[in-house]
Amino acid sequence: MSDVQQLVGLAPLTLAGAAAMTFGAAYVRGLTGFGMAIILVPLLGLLIAPGEAVVLGILLQLLIGPVGLRIILADADRPTAIPIGLIAMATTPVGMAALATTPPDIARLLITLAAVAAFVAVLLPKKPEGHRPGRAAVAATGVSSGILTGFAAMPGPPVVPFYLRRRVEPRVARASMLTIFFMTAIAGTLASLWLGIATGRLFLLSLLLFAPMWLGNLFGARHFGRVPAHVWQAMVAVVLGVAAVSAVVRLI
Repeated sequence: MSDVQQLVGLAPLTLAGAAAMTFGAAYVRGLTGFGMAIILVPLLGLLIAPGEAVVLGILLQLLIGPVGLRIILADADRPTAIPIGLIAMATTPVGMAALATTPPDIARLLITLAAVAAFVAVLLPKKPEGHRPGRAAVAATGVSSGILTGFAAMPGPPVVPFYLRRRVEPRVARASMLTIFFMTAIAGTLASLWLGIATGRLFLLSLLLFAPMWLGNLFGARHFGRVPAHVWQAMVAVVLGVAAVSAVVRLI
C-alpha cells in the first residue's frame, strides 16, 4: 500500500478516477458558473460515503472560489447575490446537521431529487423583461440554497433557475452564481468543522484534487463567452439534464 493510499484511503486508480471526475466537473463550472457540485458529489459518492462526498465537494468549492474572484464580483448582480449568499451561509449548518442524521440511502435519494428539481425548474418560462425579484424570492432562494449546501454540497438547484429565468446577461448570471457558491463554501467548511465531520483525510484529498480542478475550471472559463447567450443557456439546461439523468441511473 502506497503512502498516499494510506493517507487518503483511496487506491491510486481510484484516486485517478476521482481526479478525472473533478476535472470534468470543474470544466463545467468554468464554462457555466455552476454544476461542479451537482455533477461531482454524486460521482464521488460512488467512491466514498455520501456524507464525505458532500464535505469534499464543499472543500473543493472553497479552494476554487478565490480564482478570478475580482472579476466575478465586478460582474455579479450584487443586490441579489450578496443577500442570497448571506442567507445561505446562515442556513448551511441546518442542512449539514440533517445530513449527519440521515441514512446514506435516503441521502442519495434526496440528492438525486435535488438534481432533478434543478433541471425541471430551469425549463420553466422566463420572467418578463425588467423583472426584479422581491424579498420573498431572494429569501427563499437563500434558505433553500443554504440547506442544500449543507446537505448535499449543492447550492445550485435554487440559484440557477433564479438567475436563468431572469433576462440577464450570461456573464452576470454566471458571476452571481459563483459569488453565492463561494460564500456557501465558506459557510459549509465552517459548519463541517463545527460538527466534526471535516476530517484531515478529506482536507488532504481536496488538496490532491485541486490541480485537476484548477485546470478544468481554467479551460472552461476560457470557453465561456465564445458562444451566443441562447446557446449558453441551452448548454446550462443540458448540463442539468445530464446530471439529473445520471443521478437517477446511479440511484436505480
